[in-house]
Amino acid sequence: MTNPVTWVEIYVNDMARAKAFYEAVFGIQLSKLDNPMAEMWAFSMNPEGYGASGALVQMPGFAAGGNSVLPYFGSQDCTTELARVIAAGGRIQKDKTSIGPYGHIALAFDSEGNMFGLHSME
Repeated sequence: MTNPVTWVEIYVNDMARAKAFYEAVFGIQLSKLDNPMAEMWAFSMNPEGYGASGALVQMPGFAAGGNSVLPYFGSQDCTTELARVIAAGGRIQKDKTSIGPYGHIALAFDSEGNMFGLHSME
């Protein structure tokens, strides 16, 4: 079976600000996609590499609806990207936390108010 999640869209209000945020936090360059319906900038991808997965989550304080989907970005050590969040215009929701044998997670908000997660085994 392949991973069930293949594409995540993070909607933003200010593209320049959001693009700068993600490029600063992850140390990457986004690529412009040619789309006549919307301005889109893509994270790099490797179609031959490891794909994305997803899960249904019930969490106190996060109701269903209202676009309550939480993308997680993989990392070597999530404290690296978490340390860049505030300087890039975001805010930290939850510092690095152990999830037992599944590694560690951290939660943050981007410059547009979207929450995202970081996951690492370290």
